[in-house]
Amino acid sequence: MKKSENRILTTHAGSLPRPPALTSLFARRARGEAIDAAELDRLIDEATRWVIPQQVASGVDILNNGEQPREAFFLYVRHRMSGFNGLGTRRPPADVTKYPAFVEQRKATMGGREAVNNFEVPTVTGEVRYLDPAFVARECDDFRAILDAEKPAFSEAFVTAPSPGIIAAAIPNEHYDTFDNYLDAVATALKVEYDSITGHGFLLQLDCPDLALEHHVTYAERPMSEFLDFVERVVGAINRSLVDVPRENVRLHVCWGNYEGPHDMDVPLREILPILKKADVGAIVLPFANPRHAHEYKVLADMKLADDQNLIAGVIDTTSNYIEHPETIADRIERIAQVVGDPSRVIAGTDCGFETSAGMGKVAEDVVWAKLRALANGAKLASERLF
Repeated sequence: MKKSENRILTTHAGSLPRPPALTSLFARRARGEAIDAAELDRLIDEATRWVIPQQVASGVDILNNGEQPREAFFLYVRHRMSGFNGLGTRRPPADVTKYPAFVEQRKATMGGREAVNNFEVPTVTGEVRYLDPAFVARECDDFRAILDAEKPAFSEAFVTAPSPGIIAAAIPNEHYDTFDNYLDAVATALKVEYDSITGHGFLLQLDCPDLALEHHVTYAERPMSEFLDFVERVVGAINRSLVDVPRENVRLHVCWGNYEGPHDMDVPLREILPILKKADVGAIVLPFANPRHAHEYKVLADMKLADDQNLIAGVIDTTSNYIEHPETIADRIERIAQVVGDPSRVIAGTDCGFETSAGMGKVAEDVVWAKLRALANGAKLASERLF
């Protein structure tokens, strides 16, 4: 994993807008409709070839495939693993349901949208195991082939995979006798993806919203101690899955849910950071642009990351169509670098993905690229002051 040796590097948190035709096929498949598999493959290839130069043109240094081959950041596993069946509804975040007027407004703005919903989930009714390593290998091979053919200018490339905790927390279990057995089965299956992604020469980003989000979803009415125990167990499962992966090849993305909402029930970063630091990873991705957590970079002053870890700091919000001013971005980067103590260990990124499930993004596609250009320009300004 590269550091910001001479200037602040830029990246993002993974998911990027998908073309409408691809979104439509993913949404139809999620509803249980039959689709043309060959047409889906064609649209995925076309979308991936489109999204890579968009990132480069926007000034992204560390890029990915935009998660174009996936319907959602974790729900795609139901097509790669056994045991998942049916379709139900996951409990909504407690900060949303406590504001009924907001719930109604949200329904009005999201109604009629063709999309894959991260809160419409299957159930585990059988053994969870990875069906065929060729699934993830094909995604990596296709991504590498496009990079080799197009030869875009970039520093590094990454591929995402979910935390075992978000799957075990979000998808109800009707098969395993204990949560820990369910979690371990998911972690064992995901190890196939973790090993393959890094084995193909990509950085691995673990998407772990569960390590913060589940506090106000699954554990909303339970003691803090129970939630922190959950975080400990998930981080332990992650470390067991990463046993064959060098820590410098892994970045851990943690957030409180990529949705516009009150977020006034979010767990403070100070509560979870001591456990997050136990993850055997080379970088932690944290959101510092949204108004609920913008101040929490200060926690890093007395809860330092390990000397060999980078901080990928979210300095761009992914739920608003405001385009941050480069000066604002530069100010955020500078404040964060001062707390970390070494600007070479800071990479500028986004708070979360722009479209964590197909069709559910709140930011218009052309605004996404403008926000990423602003990120690059802000990083340039910060670099001039820090190096």
